[in-house]
Amino acid sequence: MSQLHEQSEQSEHYEHDGLDVLDPTTEEVVATVPGAGAQDVDAAVQRASRAQRAWAAAAPTDRARLLRRFATVVDDHIEELARLEVREAGHTIGNARWEAGNVRDLLDYAAGGVERLTGRQIPVPGGLDVTILEPLGVVGVIAPWNFPMPIAAWGTAPALAAGNAVILKPAETTPLTALRLAELALEAGLPEHLFQVLPGAGPVAGNALVEHPGVAKIVFTGSTAVGKQVWAKGSALLKRVTLELGGKSPNIVFADADIEAAAAAAPMSFLDNSGQDCCARTRILVQRSAYDRFLELLAPAIESVVVGDPSDEQTQMGPLISRAQLDRVRSYVDGAGDSDAEAPGIRGKAPEGPGFWFPPTVLTDIDPRARVAVEEVFGPVAVVLPFEDEADAIRLANATEYGLSGSIWTRDIGRALRVSGAVRAGNLSVNSHSSVRYWTPFGGYKQSGIGRELGPDALTAFTETKNVFISTEGPAQ
Repeated sequence: MSQLHEQSEQSEHYEHDGLDVLDPTTEEVVATVPGAGAQDVDAAVQRASRAQRAWAAAAPTDRARLLRRFATVVDDHIEELARLEVREAGHTIGNARWEAGNVRDLLDYAAGGVERLTGRQIPVPGGLDVTILEPLGVVGVIAPWNFPMPIAAWGTAPALAAGNAVILKPAETTPLTALRLAELALEAGLPEHLFQVLPGAGPVAGNALVEHPGVAKIVFTGSTAVGKQVWAKGSALLKRVTLELGGKSPNIVFADADIEAAAAAAPMSFLDNSGQDCCARTRILVQRSAYDRFLELLAPAIESVVVGDPSDEQTQMGPLISRAQLDRVRSYVDGAGDSDAEAPGIRGKAPEGPGFWFPPTVLTDIDPRARVAVEEVFGPVAVVLPFEDEADAIRLANATEYGLSGSIWTRDIGRALRVSGAVRAGNLSVNSHSSVRYWTPFGGYKQSGIGRELGPDALTAFTETKNVFISTEGPAQ
């Protein structure tokens, strides 16, 4: 295994000022980390390139074994990682434990693909033709602040398994779990510099990563506006790019559905992670004949959601990530009513005082074309809109620029299949709000992204296909 541990000298300081990490619950600074600049990114790419060559040359069994060891070390530190996530992101402790466990599971799943990353033999005349899947080289992963650990692993785990090196740039507000994962990777025995974490500002470190000619692929999760910039800059170098962007997902409830079950499930379909989820079902579309009954059931469900200290096991929803995000969410709700009147709807409760708190909010009697009804709020806010029939439901569901996820509630399997086929979204659930599983593909239509992550084909997205023809014809007589 010595070939995997090529050493190189790493810079001891970054060229930019530190990044303050705030606890969203208290608004207190919990850590300050160095911010990387363009020179730091360049140095990291050089180190990663050297480490990647040795990693790709190692036996697949050795690479798989090290990834499984990494998963085991993460599993040993689940509680530590979860508590760190609570402090930097304000996630509820239950969610944070799931996120750390998801990193473990992704590493295990990716490790299982290392020895199964096979090409094909294609019948051709006059010889043998085979395809070989080769790693791309150095992969840049730019992770968001809403799910710092799992989304970082979505790109990192399969990229490493396919034989690449990874440079992870976490969001400015949530670098702590990423830095700890890099330490755990070394503890597990992964080669030095194979997996590096570079905290830094997006316009500085992120931009340098996207524009670096030594980075073969960028995996970006974030806003559609920034994703378009990443796509444009990457395309100038013909760089491969996977984009997982925004969403405004519908939750379609037909009158023939189990209305009690649909109403009970609706709150956490958009309140999980305080609504800071691109898959959040923030457009609740209810057939008119069931509309009043649904709202009667929804109101107590929303009002009973426990919002508070995310480290408390009973808490269901914590704070928003930052003051800027809180102001953004308020702007949508404050502008949703007629003139200065408060928009009608359902409001839950949230703590007062320090922290970036916003109550669970459902708006009714909203124009379907209003900003809050078509734009991504990224907070604990949903709108309820009535529809007449199946065609009207499909029209409303597709009436946004996004197409990431959605749910369909009905007892009619034929209707479920028809509507699933008609809704322009990459991930749909019937009588459920489950969108993400590490063993199934994930990605969006329209302005929600390009490419797919996760699932059985995740590793191939980090490879080049090489075709080799071997002639079997003998010399001419």
